[in-house]
Parts: sequence; C-alpha cells; structure tokens
Amino acid sequence: MGSGRKKASSSAKTIPPREDTPLIAKSTPLSSQWKTFANVFIAIVGAGVLGLPYAFKRTGWLMSLIMLFSVACLTHYCMMLLVNTRGKLQSFSGGFSKINSFGDVGFTVCGSIGRFVVDGMIVLSQAGFCIGYLIFIANTLAHLFNSPSPNSLASQILALSMSAKSWYMWGCFPFQLGLNSIATLTHLAPLSIFADVVDLAAMGVVIVKDVFIMMENRPEVRAFGGLSVFFYGMGVAVYAFEGIGMVLPIESEMREREKFGRILGLSMGLISVIYGAFGVLGYFAFGNDTQDVITANLGPGLISLLVQLGLCINLFFTFPLMMNPVYEILERRFWGGRYCLWLRWVSVLLVTLVALMAPNFADFMSLVGSSVCCGLGFVLPALFHLLVFREEMSWKGWSIDVGIVALGLVLAVSGTWYALMEIFAVKV
Repeated sequence: MGSGRKKASSSAKTIPPREDTPLIAKSTPLSSQWKTFANVFIAIVGAGVLGLPYAFKRTGWLMSLIMLFSVACLTHYCMMLLVNTRGKLQSFSGGFSKINSFGDVGFTVCGSIGRFVVDGMIVLSQAGFCIGYLIFIANTLAHLFNSPSPNSLASQILALSMSAKSWYMWGCFPFQLGLNSIATLTHLAPLSIFADVVDLAAMGVVIVKDVFIMMENRPEVRAFGGLSVFFYGMGVAVYAFEGIGMVLPIESEMREREKFGRILGLSMGLISVIYGAFGVLGYFAFGNDTQDVITANLGPGLISLLVQLGLCINLFFTFPLMMNPVYEILERRFWGGRYCLWLRWVSVLLVTLVALMAPNFADFMSLVGSSVCCGLGFVLPALFHLLVFREEMSWKGWSIDVGIVALGLVLAVSGTWYALMEIFAVKV
C-alpha cells in the first residue's frame, strides 16, 4: 500500500479524491516567521470580535477577561497538541507523509469515522461563521438605513410582512449565489487581506471612540455577571479564537517549523490583548446600553457610517472564502471531488434560511462556539493526541488530555444549552 503511493503521486491531479486524499495539497515551506505570524493573525481574528463588548456586558468585565485569556491559553495548547500529533504520525514509516489538514489527522488516527467527524464539524463551524456574517450585515444595514418614521423603507417592508433584516438578507442572496459559483477563489484571495485591514481599522476607530465616550459618560459596569452566564461567555470566547483548522497548513508552510510554537504563542498573546481591550473599552463606554454588535452603538456620523459599511462589504466578500472548505468537503463526499453548482447554491440557501431565524449576533456566536468550536478546538486535538501518544505518556499526560476532553464536552453541552436558552428568550 505504501509503495504504490509514490508512483501514484505524479498523477494525483487526474485521480478522483479518495478517503485518504488530503483536503489541502502540501506546498513548499517558505513562509518566514513574520509571514507565519500574520497568517495566524488572519486565521483567527474575524467578525467575532464585534460581539465581545456585549458578551462583557452579560458576563461582567473581569469574568470575561479571565475567560478570554483562559480560552486563549487552552486554544494555544490544543493547537500545539495537534501539531505534535501530526509530527508523530509523519515520523512513522509507511504512508503517513501527506498529513496536511485536520481531516487528514482524523483519518490517520481513527479511519473514515475520524475524517467524517472532523469534516462534519468543519462544515458546521464554517457555515456558522457565514451565518453570523449575514446576521451582522442585515442588522447593520437595517440600523443604518431604516428609521422608525411611517414613510421609511422599513415601514413599507413591514407592511409587506417582511422585516428589514429579511429584506437585506434576501437582497444579498442572488449576489452570493454568483460569488459562490466561482470554481476557484484565486481572484477573491486578495479580499482576505482587505478584510483584515478593514477589521483592524474598524477596531482602531471603535476603540478610540470608546475611550472618548467612556471618559465623558462613565456608565455603571459590573465585574462579575454570575455563574448563570459563565457558559454563555465561554462560548463567545471560544468562537472568537476559533482557527484551529488552519494551524496545520500554516505550520507546514513555515521555513523554520521548530519555531512555530513560539510564533503561535506570540500571535495568541497579541490577539488576546486586542480582544480584551476591545471588549473592556466597549463595555466601559456604553454600559448596559451595549448592543450585540458594538458598531450599532457608534451613532451617526460619516466615520461611523464608513466603518459599518466597510465591515459589511468586508464580510460580504469574505463569505465565499469561508464557505470554500464547506464546498471542498461536500463536493468530495457527494460529487466525486468535482465542481457542483447546485450543491453550492443549496448550501448558500440553507445558510441564508438559518440566518433569518437567528435573532441575535452575539447569542449565535455563543451557540456556534459552544456546539462546534469546543469540539474542534479542544475535544478532538486532545483525543487524537491521547490515542497517538498513549503508550509513551506518563499519568500526568494522560490526565491532562483526558481532562481537556472532559472539559471540552462539558463546555459544549452546557454552553449549547445556555445559548439556546438565550436565543429562545430573545424570541419570546
């Protein structure tokens, strides 16, 4: 079996993908330390940061900071578990030389069921991110362009039994069908850089405005929100740091791979500080009036308008990039790895329908973070590490891996339950 792979590698492009075919083709490891740092930053930082001030309001600023930094440390540790597991598997003799993705690790450790579980969670998480994007876009546009006056567009839409949020979502739908029909996303790749530039610029503007508003208003804030919202806050924090699916491709492309752990730690540390400052200042500026998306608190003005429109454009064009892993998995499993237009259109339709039913951006963040991201970020890396290193680990190593698996399961079940309760409460 192992000897036939070398001969087949030269014709891999013409052979349909199989169960053990990596999702991500291996490339030459040429990335410098700075480029690796930037890649990690891009892979983790996203629209989830915009819901952090609301989560700080719900859980208390000190409690949120503790959870945020704890999740950052645990996420970094589990990312390194996954990297070490891949390294151990590649050291074995035989056919373990093409382990380039999370799904490849799952298949190598647990066979088809391992890849199925990983693929399923990646599909749910990536689709969940895109649902959050649509919620943000629709709510932001409705906030910007719909006033409560009787002659406003919102009133006319409501007269047709359609909310402003639904109107904007369905308005995006045909354009997303077109963008997601592109077979290769090479031409859309530069938009990922634009997306992160806009994110950083928006965070900078929001932080500056938060400081001035905080100094002027000084609203009442609380440090702890109570144990009843602990799992809710943990779900939001896990969502904000989700990016484990990109760790192995980034590490495999690094020139000095032995330094990846340090670079990853520095990246996670910087992101934690940015997240913490953004959440604290947003909550300190608006107190109990903090909205589920902090940009809704910015008020009128040209700068505020440009920031919110820029974020909407950013997420609109990021949508097909985030859906690409979903298409790779679905087309591989249901269409022999070939391009399938109707499968992509059905996926966009399902994502849009779910987004229409989700009432709150931050609550949906908590749901996705708890239900899927805990499994991807904590449970599976620790479980795979335990299965691969079980014969050479001490009792301490066993205890740590088993503890992380148990913690991830508790957070997933409890966080999902509390997030659903919050969503249900909003609907009522």
